[in-house]
Amino acid sequence: MAVEWRYQLRVGTYLAKQKLLRRKHFPLVLELEPLFACNLSCTGCGKIQHPASVLKQRMSVDDALAAVKECGAPVVAIAGGEPLMHPQIHEIVNELVKRKKFVILCTNGLLLQKKLKNFTPSPYFTFVLHIDGLRERHDAVVEKEGTFDECVRAFHAAKAAGFRVGSNSTFFNNDSPQDVIDILTFLNDDLKVDQIQLSPGYAYEKAPDQEHFLAVQETREMFGKVFAEGRRKKFRLNHSPVFLDFLEGKKELACTAWGIPSYSLFGWQKPCYLMSDGYVSSYKELVETTDWDSYGRGKDPRCANCMAHCGYETSAVLATIGSLKESIRAVREA
Repeated sequence: MAVEWRYQLRVGTYLAKQKLLRRKHFPLVLELEPLFACNLSCTGCGKIQHPASVLKQRMSVDDALAAVKECGAPVVAIAGGEPLMHPQIHEIVNELVKRKKFVILCTNGLLLQKKLKNFTPSPYFTFVLHIDGLRERHDAVVEKEGTFDECVRAFHAAKAAGFRVGSNSTFFNNDSPQDVIDILTFLNDDLKVDQIQLSPGYAYEKAPDQEHFLAVQETREMFGKVFAEGRRKKFRLNHSPVFLDFLEGKKELACTAWGIPSYSLFGWQKPCYLMSDGYVSSYKELVETTDWDSYGRGKDPRCANCMAHCGYETSAVLATIGSLKESIRAVREA
């Protein structure tokens, strides 16, 4: 609980400062991708489709720290690829924690037990394990048998070592509402992860499987059934009530892709990590040269079915702090 209040206080203070300075565009979470290589080949991900020459590259510690400093986001989500394949990932994490950034390291768990000794538990640091279903479903999604069991073992090892460990699950149109309920129940009640993140499948342009991404109405119907009968309040979900309303179709939000910018080996990605409309060399250039108003549902056809956190989580946060009613509800449901 102390960790949650520390996080809420830091982010709340940061948002108040942005409002006081009347900044229209500012980063809430930096999506940092220090490599694209991975030890899995999930069909819904397009990262490993890059050429071998790119997959061999690793971002330097200095470049990673410079990007974080330049944009100033209070939260850094480290993704990939598989971050634990980066030989200096622990140095990046440790340096960011020293700077009191909230660091989320997203991993498939296969290397976690081996790499744990390189990290130190901190209220500013969380491992987030990708678990996309129960054993059979998860192993099918990642195309490697035994991955689910290894991920569960990694969770227990990390918790025993004193780390905060959350989960992230992505769902597709071949997942039934009961499939989603089953894995959320397992994560919440059996595994007892610290916090659960979830997302409707989003269409990476280079992903091998383009047939199973959820459309907007499918997303709304799925999560409406998943959260029915009071289940939404039961799960320890790491999302604002407004964002969950959005997933259920109870609330509309405008895209704020500028709130979760992406920095990778190629530079700052326009407009978000799901779409590649070019790269620029500085965060300032990203903000000033991107036509943010041209993206989002109803504006760009590529955004038609997107309900991903990179576009709408910041929107939900802003809607929450802009309403006394929603702010009170967020505190009550935290």
